[in-house]
Amino acid sequence: MEFTFKRALIVSLLSAAFANASAAPITIITSFPKEITDTYKKAFEQKYPDIKVEVLNKNTTASLAFIKEASAGQRADIFWASAPDAFEVLSREKLLSKAGDIKNSAAPEKIGNYPMNDPDGLYYGQALSGYGLMWNTRYLKANKLPAPAEWSDLTKGIYFGHVAVSAPSRSGTTHLTVETMLQGEGWDKGWMQLIEIAGNCKAITERSFGVPDGVNSGQFGIGMVIDFFGLAGKYSGFPVEFAYPTVTSVVPASIGLINGAKNPTDASKFMAFSLSNEGQALLLDPKISRMPIVSYDKLQGKVPAGYPNIFDVAKKSKVQFNSDLAQVRYHVVTSMFDQTITFRHKELQATTKAIHEAEQKLAAKPNPQAAELIKQARELAYSPVVDEALLKKPAFLDLFSKSVSKKGMGEFADKQLANLEDQWNSKAKANYAKALELAQQASAAIK
Repeated sequence: MEFTFKRALIVSLLSAAFANASAAPITIITSFPKEITDTYKKAFEQKYPDIKVEVLNKNTTASLAFIKEASAGQRADIFWASAPDAFEVLSREKLLSKAGDIKNSAAPEKIGNYPMNDPDGLYYGQALSGYGLMWNTRYLKANKLPAPAEWSDLTKGIYFGHVAVSAPSRSGTTHLTVETMLQGEGWDKGWMQLIEIAGNCKAITERSFGVPDGVNSGQFGIGMVIDFFGLAGKYSGFPVEFAYPTVTSVVPASIGLINGAKNPTDASKFMAFSLSNEGQALLLDPKISRMPIVSYDKLQGKVPAGYPNIFDVAKKSKVQFNSDLAQVRYHVVTSMFDQTITFRHKELQATTKAIHEAEQKLAAKPNPQAAELIKQARELAYSPVVDEALLKKPAFLDLFSKSVSKKGMGEFADKQLANLEDQWNSKAKANYAKALELAQQASAAIK
């Protein structure tokens, strides 16, 4: 009898151990930094010791490609990112599944006019995000620079060589920042402002992390960032500050269950944990510094002094973000930025420097001829290469849609797109060269 009991106990323990060892871990694909993912992984695994979490860190564009290319049953379980338009892409291509009733009832239905969760229940707002400016206080003091308050401040000559931004093709949060500016200012004015700011930039970084890391360390003076980058630096003890400009937007950073996931049951538990008040309190960790989807009084965590109230920011925001518009022109915007800014940054920098120098001379000694030359230089250098009217033409937008290849036109469309991008690149190069020449002529005319 005793032998039978011991044998049964051993079999039971071995079976449990085998079940735990063979259970598939949750795989999360995300663009978030390790400070966020490690904190949530540790807290979740403490709460559910039988469930393991694996994190694949990829930028938003690479994440979408990774999910699309994997076969059903072999995909990652969870997509977790700041870009609402990325979730729209996955939703449209039927790559998201409902995770069940896991919403936090304390969260509002909307942030401003923007829905907190997908109406069809395919993804959920897990944190809130705004976009703005972070700066290193010691750097600005050493260089005798005022703190910027608006995006337009960064176009001023005093900030030449002191700013940094990442490429939106490499960073979903930068794409949201760019889209916010375009939607807030309008296509033409927004692009002119973006190109001017880029001309003042010391660097266009490959990853979004490169901007806050550079500002925290004093490599850059000012960075264009999502709010949690600036706030995390500030509340982790770096000499940095962060501010929301009036042209900003507040949207949810979302979490969704991938259709064809390997472990949807446990993945839903992780999602529910991240949305719960317990999971929301983790956002207040200084090294994370994200905005929860519930009011601070619902959380047990201590709110740092001076921590923004994101719901107030949303009420004052001038931009009601349109994710449908952002999604439709996503690849147009990222490609335009790369072809005219990222890949031609040295030429743009040189032209911008020459324009600033000419304007400085003109301010000291007015000259009508020089003023006209500078005006022409600005128009050439900072006007967008794509007219807004083109965005209303389906054939133009189809060139940037990855679904074109499914129609049997992939190779032809790819060649058309490559030719178009080459034209943008060449036009930007020629415009910067001519604008540089005009700015130099303006300087020479002022004696």
